[in-house]
Formats: sequence, C-alpha cells, structure tokens
Amino acid sequence: MVVLAASIISKSGKALVSRQFVDMSRIRIEGYLAAFPKLVGTGKQHTYVETENVRYVYQPIETLYLLLVTNKQSNILEDLETLRLLSKLVPEYSYSLDEEGIGKTAFEILFAFDEVISLGHKENVTVAQVKQYCEMESHEEKQHKLLLQSKINETKDVMKRKASEIDKSKIEKNRGDRGGFTSLQSVTSGAGFGSDTAISSSSGGFGGVSSFGLSTEGESFSKSKVRPSSSASAPPKGSSMKLVTKQRTNQFLESLKAEGEVIVEDVRPSGGQSRAPASLPSDPVTLSIEEKLNVTLKRDGGIGNFDLQGMLSLQILQDDGFIQVQIETGDNPGVKFKTHPNINRDLYNGENILGLRDPNRPFPSGPGSEGVSLLKWRMQSADESLAPLSISCWPSVSGNDTYVNMEYEAPTFDLQNVVISIPLPALREAPRVQQIDGDWRYDARKSVLEWSIVLIDNSNRSGSMEFIIPAIDTSDLFPISVRFTSTRTFSDLKVISVLPMKGGNPPRFAQRTLLSAENYQVV
Repeated sequence: MVVLAASIISKSGKALVSRQFVDMSRIRIEGYLAAFPKLVGTGKQHTYVETENVRYVYQPIETLYLLLVTNKQSNILEDLETLRLLSKLVPEYSYSLDEEGIGKTAFEILFAFDEVISLGHKENVTVAQVKQYCEMESHEEKQHKLLLQSKINETKDVMKRKASEIDKSKIEKNRGDRGGFTSLQSVTSGAGFGSDTAISSSSGGFGGVSSFGLSTEGESFSKSKVRPSSSASAPPKGSSMKLVTKQRTNQFLESLKAEGEVIVEDVRPSGGQSRAPASLPSDPVTLSIEEKLNVTLKRDGGIGNFDLQGMLSLQILQDDGFIQVQIETGDNPGVKFKTHPNINRDLYNGENILGLRDPNRPFPSGPGSEGVSLLKWRMQSADESLAPLSISCWPSVSGNDTYVNMEYEAPTFDLQNVVISIPLPALREAPRVQQIDGDWRYDARKSVLEWSIVLIDNSNRSGSMEFIIPAIDTSDLFPISVRFTSTRTFSDLKVISVLPMKGGNPPRFAQRTLLSAENYQVV
C-alpha cells in the first residue's frame, strides 16, 4: 500500500490541509484535489473512486471531505482502516469541523497525519498513542530553548551597556561644546548686576548650572541647527553607501530571477511628478457581465466536466436608484437563467426587463454603493466542441530524452492572455524549446513550463510548441492548467437600455463583459 497524500478539502475541491508522502509537485496534487469533487457521488458515507492513475478513498466530515489519494495497487481494506483512524483524529485537534477551525489547527493535524502514515505506509498506532506522541516533551528541545534564551538575554545586556556608553559620550561632547556659551552667560549675568562682585559671581555660577540643567532643550536645538551642515558634508559617503547597497540588491534580485522568481520592481515617481489616481467607474450606471469556466478535458480526447456560471451585476453611482434594466439573451438553450429573489419575475419573463418587485424601493445607489447581483445563470454539458480551447499533448520517450509536442486549438472564441502551465519533474536545466508559437517561461522553483499567447484570433486559431526534457514518466506532464480571458460569453447576454422609472432621459451606462477560466485543466 502506498498513500500518496492525505488531505482535508471543501466540497468545491479547495485544499485546506494536505500532506504528501511521496515526491509530488504542488500543481499535480492541486490537480488531483480539484478533480475529486467532480468524481464523487452523493448519499454515501465513505467509499472510493478510481481514475486512470490514482484511487480516492474518502469520507465526508460535515461540510468537508477527508481524503486519501493512493495508487491503484494499494490494499483498499488497509486504506479504509487508515481513513477511519484519521477521521477519529481530526475531531481531537479541531473542535469545529469547518474551514476556519481546520485552518487554525492545520499544523497539529499535519503532525498527527505524520504519526499515522510514514513514507506512504500506515503505522500500527492508536488514537491514544498518536496523541501521546504529539504531546511528548523533548529534553534536548528544552535545553536548546534555554540556551537560546540565555543568548538573547546576554545580547540585550550588551545592547543596554553600549547604549548607556553612547549616551554618556553624547552628554560629555555637548557639555564641552556648550562651555563657551556657559562662560558668556556667566559674564553677562555678572555685568547685569553691576559692581556687586559676590552677587555677580554667584549669578555667574547659577547661570552655569542652569545652562547644564536645560541641556535637553539646548541639545535638541543645537542638533537641529548643526545637522544640516553635517549632512551637507556627508553626501559623498552616503551616496557611496547607497551605491554599494543598490549593487548588492541588484545582485540578489538577479539571483532570484535566475531561480525563476517573478520580481516586481517598485518604481517610485520623482518629486515633481504627481501619482496618477486609480481608475474608477465614472459612468452613472455600470453593468458587469461575468462568466467563469470550470472545464476538465481528457488527455486522450473527450470531456470530463463542463460547468459555466455567470452573473449580471449592477452598480449605480448616481443618486437616483429608481431604474430598470432591459436585456437581451442569446439563443443558447443550454443556459438556465435565475433572477434574484427581489426581482419581478413576471416582468422579466414577459418583457426581459429586470426591475425590483417593489416599485417604491430603489436599487442601492450613490458614490459609495457596491454592485448588486440581478441575474445568474449556469450551463453544464458533455459536448467537447463547446470548450473554447482544446489542448493536445504528444510525449514520446527516445533514449535519455522525452520529446513533447503540444498543440492548441481555439475554433470560435477570441482569447486574451492565454497561459498554458505544464508540470515537469525537477530539472537541473530549463527545457530545450525547439519550436513555439508564442512565448515560454520556465519557473524552476515550481518546476512548471508556461506557454503564453497574448491573443488568439482569426490569425492564429491553432499553434504548437515542441520541447525536449530528460526521460520521464509521461503521466508526470499532467494535469495541464490553462488560464485565459475573453470578451465573448456563452450566454450572449446584452444590456439594451436602462429605463428611468420617474421619467426623463435615460441615464448613461457602461457595459463590461468578461469570460475567464477559473479552473481549466487537461487530466
């Protein structure tokens, strides 16, 4: 038996806690976990689901799933026994079995998972033993903490002594610099009292003491006066220090870039330039049409899942919220629309007008108002031709190398900012890209090859890429993840006009349309 990973996920496939017991890339385990909710049935307490590569052994725990990802050669009876033990341990460490409770006790749960499973194999332990192992104290750890704390305390004492020495040297320096001022004050005080020498001398001595007593105020004033002159003479030294620091920073950034990290440099505007304000909606009425795609394509052809969810939202910046929205829907019979409970359904079904059920109640409006949802829709299908982008991967192993040919096709949709992420095993060098339509980037830290196309339109409905890597198991190239956006939607919904309920001219409105790939994979 080999357990690849033990995870706690939400019903939508979001990973809350996941512990991998074999070498596995992050994008690969995320792909496995994201594909699981689409495979699971309903009305079952605990069971298993098999795919071409792995087996899912799971058990619902309230609104979450406790999940084991194993290979297909593992013993299902031992897997179920491991699952039962983990299901008893999770409530011991997380008293609320929801996302917040699991997130607060994530590390405790991970430590418990490690006590139950070692290198993918179940240990012969009980719940009581696991709790005892996790709570055991280490004498060496205590000694290490005591030694560390003693070093911290010793460092603090040294810092205090150094600070007191610096303060004393500052006081001595200021006292020496202010000696001329004190003597001048003494002479002036004596002259003011005339010929009485005793009073003159005592007043001179008092002048000296008072000037020392007010040294705090005088010191701050003298520093503020002297600091500009000292700083004026310091720029050569300061600028050289800044230059060295900047060179070291640049070297550090270059090393991070070589490792595949994306570095966003902070470019600050000069003093004479004013910072441009962030772009905000300026139209009185803004209507946003947004659709999100969740698609799972199979590597050998066919489609595993096609789920589209859309929403029409309204934002009113003007003070008048008494409006109605006239819309027009497309001829796609697979799209099922659903209005908000406060929307007048009879008006929508009869005239395609979205208005509130209570005509005396306005929509939220004003400069600080947020968008409100008017209409939602959903579309599910098993037709592969509906996918706006299809990906084909043809790997072949020859000797010590693996030759990978990839193709994309976008028959109907114009797509922007397309990024195709191919997971790879850890490589010493970047893949050798022989031919590509577009650009490529290799993230060495995540071990992912990204194929990017800025725009797909009628000029490049299809494209290909070929690269070479060392010989690997071709299943490691999956799942392939895809990101893109488009201004065309499946619903073909359009806003015709905005109708004022109190009469007058229709307000100016803006319409924004966006289709995005939320979870688009080839498995």
